[in-house]
Amino acid sequence: MNVQPSASEPAAAAAVAVPEAVPALDTAGPKDPGPGPGRGAALVPIVLVVAGGLSVQFGSAVAALLMPKAGALGVVTLRLAAAALILLVVCRPKLRGHSRADWGTVVAFGVAMGGMNTLFYQALDRIPLGIAVTLEVLGPLALSVFASRRLINVVWAGLALVGVVLLGGGGFDRLDPVGAAYALGAGAMWAAYIVFSARTGRRFPQADGLALAMVVAAVLSLPLGIWESGAKLTVPSTLALGAAVAVLSSVLPYTLELMALRRLPASTFAVMMSLEPAIAATAGFLILNQALSTTDALAIALVIGASMGAVRSQTGARKKRKKG
Repeated sequence: MNVQPSASEPAAAAAVAVPEAVPALDTAGPKDPGPGPGRGAALVPIVLVVAGGLSVQFGSAVAALLMPKAGALGVVTLRLAAAALILLVVCRPKLRGHSRADWGTVVAFGVAMGGMNTLFYQALDRIPLGIAVTLEVLGPLALSVFASRRLINVVWAGLALVGVVLLGGGGFDRLDPVGAAYALGAGAMWAAYIVFSARTGRRFPQADGLALAMVVAAVLSLPLGIWESGAKLTVPSTLALGAAVAVLSSVLPYTLELMALRRLPASTFAVMMSLEPAIAATAGFLILNQALSTTDALAIALVIGASMGAVRSQTGARKKRKKG
């Protein structure tokens, strides 16, 4: 199954909250889950997706704990560098046989990935994790709405906008306007990431494009990390936590979600990933003691509902086109 949208359906439903590594996959042929032992087997991919989401968001919480030691830019550098190294060793991507357009695509993918991570961690340094993820997910949601061009998705966009207004509490100064702006910028880069991820997945086999793009992102982030943190990045305990963030936020979720997508429709996967803000809020509460107000919780619920609604309406539209 190729989880990438076709050229005529850029991102759309499966893009709403697809995590970092999944869009770059390009597995061969449709996946047949087989007869399986019943309900237990059907629950396995769902458990894998939830575990992947928990890993990503708890990895972000660990990154927040690391920021006082390495700074936001330093954490980004450690995460991307460690993830790039691991993916290069695991994937061993081929460097020959690619066109100039292929390399241009993978570089754009890496720039989008680096920008998304840099802006998100700047936001995480200023506002609660759950709220940062909620604002960030607006980027993929907007991409889904624009790609579908259906009136119903305007309703979902409006619902998400209500959630954003509630988060602002009448003024984003309550949240730290700079942090909110960084989170929204990360969402815009996430939308760009999705587009170039899909293109990279069509041009490179398996996860080769992801590994190469991760190297590009790591190289771009390196000067910023050194400028902000310098020798702090070489402290053994900081390196260890940086590697843990890379594993939790990139490598482990990638593995779990790859296994899940072999037996789970992309549309179902996208709906489940729309729950990321709720998982992030839970991680922020348990690890960072970031409690949310009732209004914040309602706002997050509205954005989650908008994301799930956009996915469902897009999936329904595709089914109607197929029947027609």
